Amino acid sequence: MTDPTQGPANGPASRDYNAGSITVLPGLEAVRQNPSMYIGSTDLEGIHQLVYEVVDNSIDETLAGHCTRIEVTLGADGSCTVEDSGRGIPVDLHEEEGIPAAELVLTRLHAGGKFGKGSYFRPAGLHGVGVSCVNALSSSLQLDIWRDGAHYSQSYERGVPRTELVRNGNSDVQGTRVQFSPDPQIFEETTEFAHDVLARRLEELAFLHPGVTIRFDDQRRKTEQVYQYDSGILGYIARLNESRTPLHEAPIHIQHTDDELEIDLALQWTADYGEHLHSYVNSINTVYGGTHVSGLKTALTRTINDYAVETKMISADNGERITTFDIVEGLTAVLSIKMADPRFEGQTKTRLTVRKTKIQMQRVVRERFSELLRADSRMAMQVVGRALEASRARLAARRASDRARFTNVDTVVNEEVYTKQFGIRSENWHDSAVWITDDELLEHHAAMTEVGPDAKMLDVCCGTGVVSAAFTDRVAHKTGLDLTPQMVKHASTRLDKVVQGTVYDIPFEDESYDIVCTREVLHILPWPEKPVSEIFRVLKPGGQFITGQILPYGAEDGPWMYRVFKKKQPLIFNMFQEEDFRELLLGAGFVDLKMNEYCLWESIDTWIDTHETTTLHRHEIRDLFANAPQEARNIHPFEILPSGEILDLWRWCIFSVRKPG
Repeated sequence: MTDPTQGPANGPASRDYNAGSITVLPGLEAVRQNPSMYIGSTDLEGIHQLVYEVVDNSIDETLAGHCTRIEVTLGADGSCTVEDSGRGIPVDLHEEEGIPAAELVLTRLHAGGKFGKGSYFRPAGLHGVGVSCVNALSSSLQLDIWRDGAHYSQSYERGVPRTELVRNGNSDVQGTRVQFSPDPQIFEETTEFAHDVLARRLEELAFLHPGVTIRFDDQRRKTEQVYQYDSGILGYIARLNESRTPLHEAPIHIQHTDDELEIDLALQWTADYGEHLHSYVNSINTVYGGTHVSGLKTALTRTINDYAVETKMISADNGERITTFDIVEGLTAVLSIKMADPRFEGQTKTRLTVRKTKIQMQRVVRERFSELLRADSRMAMQVVGRALEASRARLAARRASDRARFTNVDTVVNEEVYTKQFGIRSENWHDSAVWITDDELLEHHAAMTEVGPDAKMLDVCCGTGVVSAAFTDRVAHKTGLDLTPQMVKHASTRLDKVVQGTVYDIPFEDESYDIVCTREVLHILPWPEKPVSEIFRVLKPGGQFITGQILPYGAEDGPWMYRVFKKKQPLIFNMFQEEDFRELLLGAGFVDLKMNEYCLWESIDTWIDTHETTTLHRHEIRDLFANAPQEARNIHPFEILPSGEILDLWRWCIFSVRKPG
């Protein structure tokens, strides 16, 4: 048991703990002390959350039927101004607090008009902390209010009033304007707003609220955009699918209203492979979904399976079932619900947590979606057939994998296949891709070295030995390990010693090497955890493992990249995401993970001109680039030259980890 009279091990502490030890933070100081609790973070996302909090108040006025115009201006001075044509924040004296209601809203947490039942119906800002947080986290804030035939204004600095709320004269308009500048004391990384992020959010709000006009003026760029759409979420779906090929021409549209819930849902399946589901609660973008999204997916899954069984597209007798994963493949969806008392995870409201909503969504969507499928058999066959095709393709791939694992249960990997393929490749290995002998890429690997110059290195799956050869001036001895005799022969010209063997059972004693390296290997191996554990085993305590791997730029281009690489190299087993690769290394027991990136233009035509890539697959790879999905194009750079040559910018990630000492 800890001695209560002793302070913590890292420093002295007072023995006195009494009422005088309790600190009460005045005003909005609690927000400034811990801003992430209120706006999620203090990086760029936090900066934008300030804008969203103010805009959400304007949208609440729209939902209440009092606002048709919202203007957002990014000033050249770094400020943001949000002005609306709503009723204006009340300015009369609050009876209990003794200050104007507007000042109360801007200086007190949990003060606002959203808690009662009369002022707002189904508001976005329900916690009463939004605009007060903006005030607290701004170096300056200017408030202007037009209501009751007059113009009022007040100035603030870091949440503290610098002037009284003053009446500036008569006015025949109404509305509210909030101009604020993010405080650099809080937002140390940046105080600049990202134009594209805010433009995207404002445009989606205009789609969600037909009739409201949202003007976005970026004075830094000298650009102005006006968003006003009468098409609602059907227009939003059309916008989202501009670069995709829909399977059915008209989106599926489901609307429902009762005393507790309003649902506006649009669905359209495309030839794309990704899922694009945008969900909103009282106009708040619930980027992480929640109970409403869960209810939607459950309803879609049950309805499509019921229809497939009824029409004998699948048989319930053999247990075949289409999963949610298969159903949402290629789906673009916009779900907007409105409810009186939503509950979210945190003030940033990224996930809905009301359990009852899931049940309501399931009931409404199942009933209406079933009716629509039965009313339009052609559309139903396109949607259900698309999901069934995805399901059976996935099951076929899994069964093929199961067969491969069963066949190779004794040796883990079919060594004969690897030996034959890379034995043939050894003849023109250095000419088959740019990356193999690229000096800068090799130097990026070698530059990660942290062991001493007397270190012993092992290069597993060493190929021709070019990777470990790049470490020549950094280590004392280099040993190579490769499965194919041809590669062993080539590597022997570069390394001190080369042994033929498998990475699944490295033929060396425990703790034999100071450093191990490999490159572009783990993705072609089933059960990559096993070779990583073998590498861990042969490393000395404190030893270093350096490995390079081509990785997708993100989740958006991963599936597409996997298809490209699988067509080129049938032995591909994995297309790691960065987080997956990190987990693979750390899960083996390694520590002190570091990563460097190096992007390298690769000629796809050269890369696919090898014996293991059939003529058909070469054409299919070119087709995959020509028809790459838009989400992949958005983050993954590649070029198709007028000559037809394809250049792809590969993202190399070089990882360094250590075995605990």
